[in-house]
Amino acid sequence: MTTPLTPPAAPSPHDSAFLRACRREPVPHTPVWFMRQAGRALPEYRALREGTGMLESCFRPDLVTEITLQPVRRFGVDAAILFSDIVVPLKAVGVDLDIVPGVGPVVAEPFRTAADLDRLPPLEGAPEITAAVQSLVGELGATPLIGFAGAPFTLASYLVEGGPSKDQRRTKALMYGDPQLWAQLMDRLATITLAFLRVQIDAGASAIQLFDSWVGALPAEDYRTYVQPHSARILAGVSDVPRIHFGVGTGELLHDMGAAGADVVGVDFRVALDDAVRRIGPGKAVQGNLDPTVVFAPTEVVRAMTERVLEQGKAAEGHVFNLGHGVLPETDPDVLTRIVAHVHEATAA
Repeated sequence: MTTPLTPPAAPSPHDSAFLRACRREPVPHTPVWFMRQAGRALPEYRALREGTGMLESCFRPDLVTEITLQPVRRFGVDAAILFSDIVVPLKAVGVDLDIVPGVGPVVAEPFRTAADLDRLPPLEGAPEITAAVQSLVGELGATPLIGFAGAPFTLASYLVEGGPSKDQRRTKALMYGDPQLWAQLMDRLATITLAFLRVQIDAGASAIQLFDSWVGALPAEDYRTYVQPHSARILAGVSDVPRIHFGVGTGELLHDMGAAGADVVGVDFRVALDDAVRRIGPGKAVQGNLDPTVVFAPTEVVRAMTERVLEQGKAAEGHVFNLGHGVLPETDPDVLTRIVAHVHEATAA
């Protein structure tokens, strides 16, 4: 009697270079992915999105799946990141907002008083996101999927300002002027964000990134007082996967952002990675940090600047190569493909 063959196990991302780097383990090569790798720089993305609004796209599992996969196919990156937007969880709990082309997220009725807290109920699941993540995990196989969400300070900024702000004046006025209401707002947003990340992890995401796009507007002392406890609660609630924490203009906050509970601290292009490693302290991996504008320079300059980032990254216990912010819309996708190939070749064990 012939014993039936056991089917081979499905490929797992567990031993991928990306997750190994996040865990500060030896890697076969330095892993690469790019923030905003799924987006406007890709002609196939623009064709697929034509006639469909940004927020609508984020709630359509078929579009989320295809858009997330596009850069993995084109660039050969070591991880995919879920196609979504920072304000998606706010939309999911009923906040009246839209993403206006050329402007960004715009909130119809900005947050002003304690009564506005009632407009921020808990997130009771997100079936469209669950479906998209499950679909992607099946398609990606051994390639990890990164889930993501906006951190409470950045979400609060959009809610309070009513849209993007260069100086966060209304946000800071609320934070300093009514610290009790600020704490209540941040607590509500942390609860929503944690639930949104849990949806992604429970559906199969292998890691998460918590984006705090606007928190670089704060001094370190104020970050520790008004922001860090809320981000720390989120990161503690997703400790079953590697956690990346990234912000823009956060050179003075790097240690505190790591101390909030990140496994990997994202570094923007303003701080050299070896300097960032010293600021962050031991026990963390780093992510970054090629200046996104370097891709417009001649090929030899792109290679030299990529090599510089790799050399500085040797100071870290684990390094995930990335840009120091998102891919710019005018970027030539072929340049990104060449960067991935070069990083892999230059760091192959």
